[in-house]
Amino acid sequence: MQRRPPTPGRTEPRRTGTRTTRTALVALTTVACTIGAVALAAGPADAATRRTLPDSVPTWATSTNDTGTVDASTDVEGEVYLPLQDQHGAEALARAVSTPGNARYRKPLSPKAWIAEYAPTKADADAVTGYLRAQGLTITAVPASHEFVVFRGPASVVGSVLGTTLHSYRHAGHTLVAPASAPSLPSSIAGLVSGVSVDQGRLLTHPELVQQGETPATSTPAHTLRQQATGPTGIQAQCSAYDGQRTATVPAAYGKTTVDTFACGYVPKQIRSAYGVDTLHAHGIRGEGQTVAIIDAYASPTIVSDTNTYSAQNGEPGLTSATFAQRVPSPSQYTDQALCQQPSGWQGEETLDVQSVHAVAPAAKILYVGGTNCGGGLDVAMSKVLDKGLAHLVSNSYGDVGENVPLSSIRGQENLHIQAAGEGIGLYFSSGDNGDESAALGSAQPDFPASSPWVTAVGGTSLGIGANGRKTFETGWGDVLDQIVSSDRGDVYAAPLPGNLVGGGAGGGQSTLFDQPAYQKGVVPSSLANGKRVSPDLAALADPYTGFAIGISPITDDSSLATGDFVNETYGGTSLASPLTAALMAIVQQSTHTRLGFANPTLYATYRATPKAFNDVTSPASPIALAYTSATSGKDYLVTLDHDTSLTTAKGYDDVTGLGSVSFSGLAQVARR
Repeated sequence: MQRRPPTPGRTEPRRTGTRTTRTALVALTTVACTIGAVALAAGPADAATRRTLPDSVPTWATSTNDTGTVDASTDVEGEVYLPLQDQHGAEALARAVSTPGNARYRKPLSPKAWIAEYAPTKADADAVTGYLRAQGLTITAVPASHEFVVFRGPASVVGSVLGTTLHSYRHAGHTLVAPASAPSLPSSIAGLVSGVSVDQGRLLTHPELVQQGETPATSTPAHTLRQQATGPTGIQAQCSAYDGQRTATVPAAYGKTTVDTFACGYVPKQIRSAYGVDTLHAHGIRGEGQTVAIIDAYASPTIVSDTNTYSAQNGEPGLTSATFAQRVPSPSQYTDQALCQQPSGWQGEETLDVQSVHAVAPAAKILYVGGTNCGGGLDVAMSKVLDKGLAHLVSNSYGDVGENVPLSSIRGQENLHIQAAGEGIGLYFSSGDNGDESAALGSAQPDFPASSPWVTAVGGTSLGIGANGRKTFETGWGDVLDQIVSSDRGDVYAAPLPGNLVGGGAGGGQSTLFDQPAYQKGVVPSSLANGKRVSPDLAALADPYTGFAIGISPITDDSSLATGDFVNETYGGTSLASPLTAALMAIVQQSTHTRLGFANPTLYATYRATPKAFNDVTSPASPIALAYTSATSGKDYLVTLDHDTSLTTAKGYDDVTGLGSVSFSGLAQVARR
């Protein structure tokens, strides 16, 4: 049984013999809290009547990084998290409905029933919101499940309400707001909540996508690889429509002077063929009756027209009212654009997600839900799906920088994952694009939320698709580039092979927070786990140099959301792997008349019984390299595959591709358990 992150000082609600008794107690508490909120309107209570909320200060908020008190008028977002009525019961339910052999297997609760049994009460949420409003803060969202309250206000007011001061800190190349000391609340209110988050580290949550010729984003938008050429070279590699279509002559590398060139970008027909659903597609199994939700920040103003133009280009069906819907905020509701990489920074993500799901499962309904920002807005978007049961599967192509988020925020998000599992909704998260994150954090750790034991983390592969539509090679995604430069000795590499330019790699590895879940025991090598949760669980195509072609009209002005001309681009990243996996699951669910829900316990049980159900991704017998020429700079590179920081592919489970790469035949065996 997995253990939640430690909760020092947390007060659990006391369970009574009947819900009626607790309801009566809550009603009395609510009256008292409401009166208290009015009494406290002039300012916070004396420190003696307050209770500190632990685990709400990020680890990077140190005196070394401190740049001073925040301007009093700075607008700050925060979240207050409320504990579930029965934390252990909610976890037990999530585990039972997801575990083969359990009497409750695949018998989830409806959202309404789950909320009634496990969610915080409306009375508790009303007491919290009443207090915050009385202190001068604005409530921007409270989900139907009442699991959190999102608020905003000036830094001076937020600090006063929470009994702390807000400072600016240098972290991850940004100046971010965070509390200088542990927040506190009046005891009457603190007893109703499990934690609070008022640090802007949440706003570093970023899309997990990478384009050719770019480094992966961490907390800033991806940027073009910078390596000054010493002179023109003659490689001029042209992209290939399929693996092996074109080759290029390069300086000697790995015993060769001729290598295949990078992919122009695979199209829907090639993706369906490579993942074994082309025959099903021809027989009408295209995802009918399945809903795949996609969650990102903001919204593309041209998603429907772009996808339909792209579909027409490739002979695919366009989006219709039966296959696409969206629930998005108006642009006037967008917040924190600068830290969240702007709407333009998320437009490519939404486009990749929608078009890749539509490529694999063109008859499935896609529901796009956009957040007002990349912090609390994403939680609100998730709750919209879960509280109404709006989808069978949810693809989430975003992540934090490692697990470098306060525990209070992690617990709040984890409760959403537990809710999804209890309702039979499968959550799929990108594992990350920066390998083990040691470059950004100084130590190895996986990205959250993918590291949560209640979600399916999707890692990445590099994939060759031949002229016949079948796989020619597949290995772990980890790109290292070496620029080819001109010298008096002819064309040479700028650095010893494989090079010194990191082009991205799948995230994963041993969690710093979560104990090993039961479903991973006996499958994940102890040398990788050391008693902890390890991600990813599965893998799919993520390498941009063997990537997926999309169509997009890029936003040219984030203020007006004006867009430019429609263009074709090639994307990768585990942002591609997650929606591909969710779409393939939709095909599996339709064809087997099964609802998988939280799939991990069944995935690992299937692996124990039939390891060959998964495509084991291992290191190639000899290095695989591709020639790449940047269309913008004209510079030439050799891209060596399967070099992913400290993470490595191996026989059996590994921390780059998990159990292995997805396929219809393998996942169909999972569905039939």
